[in-house]
Amino acid sequence: MKQRLGLISLLVADYDEAIQFYTQKLGFDLVEDSPQGDKRWVVVRPQGATETALLLAKASNEQQKQQIGNQCGGRVFLFLNTDDFWRDHSRMQQQGVKFLETPREEAYGTVAVFEDLYGTRWDLLQLN
Repeated sequence: MKQRLGLISLLVADYDEAIQFYTQKLGFDLVEDSPQGDKRWVVVRPQGATETALLLAKASNEQQKQQIGNQCGGRVFLFLNTDDFWRDHSRMQQQGVKFLETPREEAYGTVAVFEDLYGTRWDLLQLN
């Protein structure tokens, strides 16, 4: 049996501002933006990625709205692996992405925590 993660649903407040952040500031590709009644099916993925992507899901009730930016209880939720940490870190900083720490070298690689536009924590990570 072969399995893989296809989509990870990420709550957002607004489709268009989320698309702008992920495509302009993080450099992701917009894979799909299709109307689904009163909602949209919006999928983004890092450039060069072929499998896992994010489904940007607009919060549709108060409970969901309260979870935007805190889907993992304040911990790092997502890990953006890169083949060139310093290139991506520099580009993201130039685009105004908020890093919460100075990059650090760990036994497993180079890493720094950043936030998306809603405060969801990510690791930018280049593995050794």
